[in-house]
Amino acid sequence: MKTFKMLSLGIEKDDEVADYPVHDGIIINQENNERSWILEMLVDLSHHETFESLKQTEETIAVQVVISYPGNEPAPFEVVVHAVKIMGDHISVLMKGTLKRARRKYAETLLSELLEDGLEGQELLDRFETDMRTRPGLRKDESKS
Repeated sequence: MKTFKMLSLGIEKDDEVADYPVHDGIIINQENNERSWILEMLVDLSHHETFESLKQTEETIAVQVVISYPGNEPAPFEVVVHAVKIMGDHISVLMKGTLKRARRKYAETLLSELLEDGLEGQELLDRFETDMRTRPGLRKDESKS
């Protein structure tokens, strides 16, 4: 098994990513035949209802996780929330899932799509910077689904 520090979590929904600030987190590659991963994190208590609802529905959700260093490209996972526990002013969220096979090069794909849309100059730079922060879904990713 290999462990990594989890720095941030974003949940994908309707072509947008909702970010959940992680106070502390760990991600574990179980290195088994199922390619399964365990993600555990502490987030603000204010998000209890969101994660409790995801646990109750047992739905598989797409998440983006930044691992080890803030500048790393988010790793895409498909996970299910298994446990939510209140711990003081935070909740502990335990998720299990798999790393999506096709790890995209988000910046390159985003830039390509913005150029296809005819953006250039300052408009291109502004939109690229905004989209790199908000991480909207990409057309090339949607065509693979």
